[in-house]
Formats: sequence, C-alpha cells, structure tokens
Amino acid sequence: MMSMNPRAEWKKAFDESRVRTERFQTMSGIPLEPVYGPEDGEHPGQFPYTRGPYASMYRSKLWTMRMFAGFGTAIDTNQRFKDIIRAGGDGLSTAFDMPTLLGLDSDDPMSLGEVGRCGVAIDTLADMRDLFADIDLGDITTSMTINSPAAVVLAMFVAQAESAGVPRARLGGTLQNDILKEYQAQKEFVFPPRQSMRLVRDTMAFTATEMPRWHSISISGYHIREAGSTAAEELAFTLGNGFAYVELARQAGLPVDAFAPRLSFFFNAHIDFFEEIAKYRAARRIWARWMRDRYGATSERSMQLRFHTQTAGVSLTAQQPEVNIVRTAIEALAGVLGGTQSLHTNSMDEALALPTEKAARIALRTQQVIAYETNAAHVADPLGGSYFVEELTDEMERRAEEIFSRIDEMGQGSMLEGCITGIEENWFQGRIADSAYELERAFNAGERIVVGVNKFLEGNDDDDLEILRITNEDEKKQRERLARVKQDRDDGAVADALDRLAKEAIEPEVNLMPALIDASRAYATVGEMMNTMAGVFGRHVEVPTI
Repeated sequence: MMSMNPRAEWKKAFDESRVRTERFQTMSGIPLEPVYGPEDGEHPGQFPYTRGPYASMYRSKLWTMRMFAGFGTAIDTNQRFKDIIRAGGDGLSTAFDMPTLLGLDSDDPMSLGEVGRCGVAIDTLADMRDLFADIDLGDITTSMTINSPAAVVLAMFVAQAESAGVPRARLGGTLQNDILKEYQAQKEFVFPPRQSMRLVRDTMAFTATEMPRWHSISISGYHIREAGSTAAEELAFTLGNGFAYVELARQAGLPVDAFAPRLSFFFNAHIDFFEEIAKYRAARRIWARWMRDRYGATSERSMQLRFHTQTAGVSLTAQQPEVNIVRTAIEALAGVLGGTQSLHTNSMDEALALPTEKAARIALRTQQVIAYETNAAHVADPLGGSYFVEELTDEMERRAEEIFSRIDEMGQGSMLEGCITGIEENWFQGRIADSAYELERAFNAGERIVVGVNKFLEGNDDDDLEILRITNEDEKKQRERLARVKQDRDDGAVADALDRLAKEAIEPEVNLMPALIDASRAYATVGEMMNTMAGVFGRHVEVPTI
C-alpha cells in the first residue's frame, strides 16, 4: 500500500531486486534512473500498480518473448518450437487448429479441410508427446491458447509431462481457458455457459493445489478487440470477466489469495499507440482497487495485474505486407512501454497465411531490437507523468467503470451473474458488433486511413512474398496417425475411462481433472472426451437477437 514515503519504500524494494548487470545509460552516456517522477507519487511496484507491478520492472528481467506457433502435425510444430528456442525465444505459445479448438478429432467429418490449417492438430496423448519431444517442460514455460477443450488439453499436457519425468508441480505456463470471451467474441464454444464455467472452476481448483507454477486462466481481451471492440470495451469486458472468475473461484471455496496470484491477462496491442499504453496502465489500477476493496485480497500478488500482449492481428493487411513489420514494431513498443510481462509479435505475412520461418524470425527480432537497442526497457513507465497519457489513463478507467456498473446491474450485484446474463441476452455481442460496424464505416468513408488499403496504394500489385502452405498431405498424415493410435490402444481401458468421466460429470461438485488425466493416459481422444461431457452438459447454440 502507499506509504508516507513512497520513494523510500520503492528504493528499498528496488535494492532487494536482482538487477541485470548492464550499463543503464543512453548512447551518449547519460545515466538513466530506474524511474522518474515526484518522490511523493506512486512508483512501480506500489499500489495500485499503475506504473507497473514490480519495483525494478525490466531492469531485473525483460519481458518473456513468447512466440505463438502451431501448424500441421505435432511433429511439424515441434520443429518450429525448436527453431524459436534456437533464435532466442524463451517461452512457447501453442496455436491449435480449428478442429482441436472446437473439440473435434481430425477424423471427424466436420474437420475436413481444416486439420492443421490454422494451428497444430492434437487428437491424443501421442500428439502431445510429439509436440514437446526433446523439450524440457520443467525448464521452459508453455502457453496454450485453447478454451472450450482447455481442461482436456491441460490433462493431456500433464499426462505427457509426467510420462517424460517432469512432475506437474514443476510445470510453468498458462492455459487460456477464458470461456466467457468465447461467447462474447470468438465463438469457439461447445457447452452452455454455466456448464463451461464448471470446467473452468475445476482447472482453477486443480492447479491451485497441484501446479503452483501454473496460471490456470489467461483472461483475454485480445479476441474481444479482434472482434471489433473499442480499447475501452476491451479493457472493461476483460476485467469484468476476470472479476467473474474471481467470484466463481470463491463460490468453489477457494480463498481469494490462494488463486488470484495465478490469474493472468492477455491484451491486444493495437495501432493507436498512446491509447494502448493508457489501457494497460488503467487495467493495473482498476484490478488492484477492485481486488482489494471488493474481493478482500490482502496479498500484493493478488492485486498485481500481470499480462501478456500480442500485437493486433486485425491491423495486418494483405496489401503491401512488408508494411506490417512497421505496424508490429509500433504495437510491440506500446506493449513494452505499457509494462507487459510477455509479448508475441505477429509476422508480416499473417494476413495471407500462417507465418513462414523467416517471417516469424523477423517478428522475434523486432522484440529483440526493442529490448537491446532502443534502451526503452531501462526506465519503468517512461511515459508516466505525461499530461496526455495520464489523462487517457483516467478516461480509460472512467469508461471501464461505466461498463462495470452495467454488468453489475445485470447480475444484481454479482459480476459473475452479470457476465453470464449479458452473454445470454447478447448484450456483449451487440456492443462489440456496434463498435465493429462504426470502425468499418470510418474506414470505408476514408475517415481513418489504412496504408495500402484506402490510401497510398502504390506497391499493392507486388506478389512475390513467399508464404507457408499447409497441404492436404498434412491432413492425411494426421488422420493416419490417429487411426494407428486407435488401433494400438486398449479399447477397454478407453471405455472404462470415458464411463468414469461421464459418471463424474453428472456430479457438479466433483473435479473432473483427475478423470480427464486418466482418460488421456488411456489415449482417449479430444473428441471422445468432449462428446462424453456433451452427453451430460449439452451443447450451446447461440440465438441472435434482432
């Protein structure tokens, strides 16, 4: 909490930090202080953490350069993971293909033509083993961008790590597992909202007791923004969902300080440079105050919002794709100046296809230039105190609080019920659709310029960019792989494991993670486990309002 002498309190915390051995100065040799501002003002690592969650920020540790990768078969993606690690990446982030995201197996008729296209295909524990072959899961952190089947994929990940000799307690990383934003924006849902939230609860409770280094939810504004929301809506909907998950965990009997430190966030870094920085600063401030004042958190870790950032996919253009390198660099810099804890930079060719190895390497090099050449990481919150940025931060907070009031009203005093009611009544979906329409109208009217799209069109005819192509051969290989696994496994063990899962799913208070891990070890498929639970939970069908 803020003390009578913030500077002295900050200095004590800073001096206790392990600072990197580097000369923190400009290219002209001007020494740089770790932070600037009035002695009686807020400092990094001090409530409400507007200026950053840690006293030393990047002077102790640079953000994790977590590159998103996944395509084709698990063997293909394993090779890309190793390329990223060799190029200096220090965290892995897994992209799954559309069938896996929807809980479908590669041999499902609905998967035809989509296997391995937008991410890696994962059907069984055998694929998970191939995905992380020769990668020490106890040494590198792993993020998995998956939601409806998140509990299933986490179960496979735990089973694979333990078979490789890495106990679950050593596993570090993040499961996206943010089902609320699926109904609001991304639409990759399977079960009805309340049944899906049961699985989120189970993963939170399981990781709280079994996996101390694991973040059970990455509460994601990224997809809300990609769907067309404004920055203020991204901020408010994301934190609103976060408060809903806090209430969900408390209903399950978890003390707030037992699980809140392992909640993390995932924000978009869009092209409006200063607005994005203000959004991150406001997010930390809001989270700290709500966690302390509404939810009774006493641990600093519970109040310190930590987040991953990804540059805006929707800002990338198919026209003049090399210009996307510029956009990504600006967006990444906003994430760094806003104090992100990890960062993914999109590749220049992602408006056309999955990134090539060269494009992915340039995207990683963009982060490395920011980290090691610009000196932007030497000073915490370098734009703090700017009249412009401070005013934008305050305005972001004000707009978010207006939205929180509406959600709270819908839930009659519960943010959890408010979020679910807002989904059931299509309130979130309608807000996002209206904002997306207004932005598109502004583009079409020329009120907002997009280079290469509605102005500066010279160069649009260039078509010599090499892109990555996923062939039907990859899909065929994955289907054949799945057929071999099914042929070799013990069908009786699979049936027994799925029968246990079905019986436990009927009991709302039973945690399903142990049953899912056992089913994974028996080589039950993603689709089989999801279908078993759907037999109990039902399937969600969105009904638009007119």
